[in-house]
Amino acid sequence: MALEAVLWDFGGVLTSSPFEAFNRYEAEQGLPKDFIRTVNATNPLGNAWALFEQAKIDTATFDTMFLAESTVLGHKVRGADVLPLLSGDVRPRMVAALKACKARFKVGCITNNVRTGEGAGMAGTAAKAAAVADIMTLFDHVIESSKVGLRKPDPRIYALMCEAIGVEPRTCLYLDDLGINLKPARDMGMATIKVVSEAQALQELRAATGLDLV
Repeated sequence: MALEAVLWDFGGVLTSSPFEAFNRYEAEQGLPKDFIRTVNATNPLGNAWALFEQAKIDTATFDTMFLAESTVLGHKVRGADVLPLLSGDVRPRMVAALKACKARFKVGCITNNVRTGEGAGMAGTAAKAAAVADIMTLFDHVIESSKVGLRKPDPRIYALMCEAIGVEPRTCLYLDDLGINLKPARDMGMATIKVVSEAQALQELRAATGLDLV
């Protein structure tokens, strides 16, 4: 079927990846590379990260739970030290691509995020929050895990988006920087793009949509 909607993750797609900030922090603190991601990937359905993104625990509980989980894995890292790392920098070319998609297709955002910080997308400062808010206005619909109590890769969150904007999954293209989040979208019939880099994502988006993207 013809493409009707382009759906977007936020962090790591429209902004730089928090994984880059994680790695810088790990290098500064003498931690193994990707240690924070390892903590997040351990017990992924019930760990501090999963519960926080669904607003099932508060910031203080996340702080202590993450510390306990990281300690079990060999290094003490407080959740409070991880939260400032979540705020990425806006990628102007990706935002321009979003605007180009909006001119022809329906556009939606499905983001796993937390309530702490300044606004949606885990923006860490008021200035970044304002930039994120401007981007969010471009979407026909936005689903934030911390507001709906569901998080990717739960298939229900993708179904909620399709219902909200009135499309079938097989008419959608979805962009995310995590393969685990793309799999349920593909299983539902969506075309997908794994965002590894800005240049690669724009090239694949150009091919998938036929748009003349810069």
